[in-house]
Amino acid sequence: MLPAQGGQVMAAAAPILLYVGDRPVLSSLEFALALDGFDVENGSDERADPMAAGCLVVDQGYQGDGAGFLVALREQGCTAPAILLVTDLSAALRILIEAAHIMPIEKPLMGEELTQALREVLTVCRDRGLVA
Repeated sequence: MLPAQGGQVMAAAAPILLYVGDRPVLSSLEFALALDGFDVENGSDERADPMAAGCLVVDQGYQGDGAGFLVALREQGCTAPAILLVTDLSAALRILIEAAHIMPIEKPLMGEELTQALREVLTVCRDRGLVA
């Protein structure tokens, strides 16, 4: 819990979990998103809890099938907003991720696409009362 103005206590925001198998890419994303003010963690860390995440960002290559990984989390009851980083967004993949309420972002990332998508997703979820 974090102290808020006026002596009230507020809950810390849930972290954004990154699921990226390529360590240099993961480090780069962690650094860039932290600079933009996001609380980010490596989703592969044993302490990371996708059920309590503010958002999940998964590379399509994660564990050989990032979309499948996210779909499996959805089937386990994970409702955290999710973004899939994808190189080739086929029609079949688009149908799969739309059904699982996953936002695609095509790679390579060229600027602020991920930051803007995270802000958009988190704002919509806050407006709906889904995250603090």
